Amino acid sequence: MNEQLKHFIQSNTPQVEAEMFALVEKIDAPTNLKESMLYSLKAGGKRIRPLFVLAVLELYGKEKKAGYTVGAVIEMIHTYSLIHDDLPSMDNDDFRRGKPTNHKVFGEALATLAGDALNTLAFGILARMDLSAEQRIELVHLLSVAAGAEGMVGGQVLDMEGEQRQLSLTELEHVHVNKTGALLRFSIESGAVLANASQQDRATLKEYAHHIGLAFQIQDDILDIEGTTEELGKTAGKDVASDKSTYPALLTLAGAKEKLNDHYQLAIAALDKLQVDVSLLREFAAYIVHRKN
Repeated sequence: MNEQLKHFIQSNTPQVEAEMFALVEKIDAPTNLKESMLYSLKAGGKRIRPLFVLAVLELYGKEKKAGYTVGAVIEMIHTYSLIHDDLPSMDNDDFRRGKPTNHKVFGEALATLAGDALNTLAFGILARMDLSAEQRIELVHLLSVAAGAEGMVGGQVLDMEGEQRQLSLTELEHVHVNKTGALLRFSIESGAVLANASQQDRATLKEYAHHIGLAFQIQDDILDIEGTTEELGKTAGKDVASDKSTYPALLTLAGAKEKLNDHYQLAIAALDKLQVDVSLLREFAAYIVHRKN
């Protein structure tokens, strides 16, 4: 990680987290529900999605205040999805980010409701933001698509169905364009909405986001093989043990690494179409393909 990206992450992550925790702490809700919500929000993580919102705003030289709120919203949605993914009825995981999963601490019922609460709270926050009505409506619409049946949730269903059979490469990419990629695309596109970027720039940024989302998932699949449980903060080797369709399973480990580089190069090629300083987004792309957790 170069110094520009390191400084950007270190200077912005605490502000996203402070905003996110404050938004939950001030709601009028049962104490144990808030504790469960905050437990998973405070478990850590790379905060890649909110950082992408802020990176796009920086790209256009825009103020970041609204970006911290939108970033917090995205992290709430992402965290709710992880709480639900870890449930016994889904992936049945005991650890997330190096800590016991939410249902191991609070029980399945409260963990499920904490995920539900984070999901619904996120949309309410967007609806109440100090933005134009057009921006608020567009952000709510884009997030509903990215996080719902047409995006993340639909991708999770396809992923579960894929555990019963070997997926083709086209089918696997379709899973991850939705399951992992949709929320990453929203992160980048929401930054463009806040920055009032042109439609042409938004289309280019979505192209970048598409390839970054797939690169992110391919690296996840590679790390499941090459990483350790300690490095990953979750159970290593679980995809192999469950005979899950992954990029290494379909393409071999070497083939997956080649496909990872292909998407990285396509993401960089998309950035080269923009008439602004894209060095920060280039560094984010490199970070995603070289990360160790």
